[in-house]
Amino acid sequence: MITREQISTVLDHPVHDTDGNKIGDAKHVFLDDATGQPEWVSVKTGLFGTSESFVPIHDASIVEDHLEVHYAKDKVKDAPNVDVDAGGHLSEDEEHRLYEHYGIDWDTAWQQANQPGTADRARRDTETTTGTGISAEAAGDDAMTRSEEQMHVGTERQEVGRARLRKYVVTEEVQQTVPVRHEEVRVVREPVTEANRDEATAGPDISEAEHEVTLHAERPVVETKAEPVERVRLTTDERTEEETVTGEIRKERIEADETEDKRQP
Repeated sequence: MITREQISTVLDHPVHDTDGNKIGDAKHVFLDDATGQPEWVSVKTGLFGTSESFVPIHDASIVEDHLEVHYAKDKVKDAPNVDVDAGGHLSEDEEHRLYEHYGIDWDTAWQQANQPGTADRARRDTETTTGTGISAEAAGDDAMTRSEEQMHVGTERQEVGRARLRKYVVTEEVQQTVPVRHEEVRVVREPVTEANRDEATAGPDISEAEHEVTLHAERPVVETKAEPVERVRLTTDERTEEETVTGEIRKERIEADETEDKRQP
């Protein structure tokens, strides 16, 4: 259990769940109006700490340099939104919604807060255990803390488009020259010599005869066959560009006012 004396140790320190996951940083501690003891802690969560979630602190413990709560990180981040600037006080409805979110029985908590002898009973404003917030300035330090908002710019990955590969068939005309051969008739006349005389006089002296020769010619024949020629795939290249981001931040200023005592002895 966290005591009031430990509040300054808790504020602005990391808050972890029981699995060791960092949830965020503690920003405010809310006290129970009936007991005056710490009951809730607000934790800065989300991207760059832009959200603030409430988590029960009555069963939390300080481990080394951080606060450990008995609720999972996702459970804390999904807690109902509560306006912590609304007077620094949790309303009955706000606290009731937080109890339901964390599975805490409202009636049991109310009875425990209203047991006889409870400290600071006279300072209760209502019949419910609403809480009042306390920050670092109210944790017993007589100094005033000046805070400034800092702008942290990050990036998030978004889907901006899609690309796809599509294969389709087109027909185009291709011309190619190929040599073709054909046969032509040519008459060859040979004189009769001693070498071929026997063949020349083998037949009748005078007769009629015919001799036929078959002519051949080549013609182009077209045949197509699918052949793999290349592989195509999609890939992405990352480019880095400079983009200027403009935002507004708030800063606290501290001024000292001196009051002159006009009473003279």
